[in-house]
Amino acid sequence: MTDVLLLGEPMGLFSATGYGSLKEAMTFNKSVAGAEINVGIGLSRLGHQVEYITKLGKDPIGEFIFEALQKEAIGTNFVTFDEDHNTGLMLKNKVKNDDPDTAYYRKSSAFSTLSKKDVENIDFNNIKVLHVTGIPPALSPSVREAVEYLMQKAKKAGTFITFDPNLRPALWESTQEMLEVLNALAKYADVVLPGISEGETLVGSSDVEAIAQFYKKNGADVVITKSGSQGAYVTEKSKETINVSGFKVEKVIDTVGAGDGFAVGIIHAYLEGLNWKEAATYANAIGSLQVQHAGDNEGLPTKEVLNQYVEQNKK
Repeated sequence: MTDVLLLGEPMGLFSATGYGSLKEAMTFNKSVAGAEINVGIGLSRLGHQVEYITKLGKDPIGEFIFEALQKEAIGTNFVTFDEDHNTGLMLKNKVKNDDPDTAYYRKSSAFSTLSKKDVENIDFNNIKVLHVTGIPPALSPSVREAVEYLMQKAKKAGTFITFDPNLRPALWESTQEMLEVLNALAKYADVVLPGISEGETLVGSSDVEAIAQFYKKNGADVVITKSGSQGAYVTEKSKETINVSGFKVEKVIDTVGAGDGFAVGIIHAYLEGLNWKEAATYANAIGSLQVQHAGDNEGLPTKEVLNQYVEQNKK
């Protein structure tokens, strides 16, 4: 039985070793990046069985990513290679404050050729959770069709679906297209994980209740709205919204990957049979651990580290 199925584009990440702009950077460390792979790494470290759907280029970066998946104990049964298209790349500079600058090289990548045909044989009867983000649907019409097909099939099979909008406006043809596609996909989800700032874009409001009500009317059973240092707001059907406080962080190193860490906590708690308030606590904890580390997934904890961190912060 697979605990979680993910779909996404992993990229080769080259992070500058010295402070300054990307134009000035001369040396980089190589690793792996991508929202869904971050979630997969986090869940695998917590002891869950994860499978990952992707398409890589038959190139050195693609082979590097494939080996990285294996090292993190992420299943590769649904990973394929494309000899005609390259694996995507991402560059990131090093900063002392604020978010780092990034540059993507993913247009016409191997993953962008993923289609419904690549995923039509997946059997959801042995999959507990499907986690989807709003990034893959932005990459090409064929990927978008594959994502919706998977969500429809998972819904029909009774697989639990979590959806993180994870907005990337630069990848879309227009803001209107982004809104229409992502809100249409959200209707298949049992749990939706928007951020307050994303709510402003997606539903026209940064009000927590307005965001929650929109997605509840759209079909979600639970809406958990991220609010950075303010923690998260949990809204269940027929229950009042509650705020779950965030974890105090003395020094933020890198905010990239915090939202992915949050999703890890939500899915982990669901698989452990915890309630949604407890889920938000774990999500806040993992998000706060991640921002204290450089890199996209270096701060994602093991179960032992996570439980200790949560207990210590209760005191």
